[in-house]
Amino acid sequence: MGMGKETRVRIAKRAAGELKDGMAVNLGIGIPTQVADYVPEGIDVVFHAENGILRAGGAPLPGEEDAFLCNAGGYPVTITDGASYCDSSIAFAMIRRGCIDITILGALEVSEQGDLANWIVPGKRVAGIGGAMELAQKAKKVIVLMNHVNRQGESKVKKQCDLPLTARACVKMIITEMAVMEVTDQGLLLKEIMLPYTIEAVVSHTEAALIIPENIAYIP
Repeated sequence: MGMGKETRVRIAKRAAGELKDGMAVNLGIGIPTQVADYVPEGIDVVFHAENGILRAGGAPLPGEEDAFLCNAGGYPVTITDGASYCDSSIAFAMIRRGCIDITILGALEVSEQGDLANWIVPGKRVAGIGGAMELAQKAKKVIVLMNHVNRQGESKVKKQCDLPLTARACVKMIITEMAVMEVTDQGLLLKEIMLPYTIEAVVSHTEAALIIPENIAYIP
């Protein structure tokens, strides 16, 4: 199921709240790219792109796009003070060396153990795997932004992923239009609920088992 612009912005803003000063952050395509537009005031992060940008910025204003400046997904970006460029081999070496503090990715499915499926739907043509597998394995924290259910209304937060995995037990946090969930050693913890959804609505749309604490935060 699709989601409107306001909902995507809401998810991106919540994800931006996980950023801390001085972090190196990689953003996947889709909703994650919008996170760069909502970095909290006073927080300076280095956005990394696999195609070779350090200190990428948010999206340019309409009409101010630079045809030669884009992120790894091919979407126009800006750069911030101190930006630098490198080739893709160096950009990937940064990932493989464990230099990325957070990667924020889209997903097709996530399991309650934090398994991630986001690179292929069997029978569908895709452009390529991209950097997802290495980011999922090497980033210090993996956050997923996605719809809570698919186009058929089925939960994308699963007991076990049905689609081919990108990486096992890598996801630490899931943010959807309904809720914020954290993958813990005890299971999937329901941390926050996006209003106007309720606990009952989130549980009924989630295949995975959820740990429900006594005090849950509600995001207006």
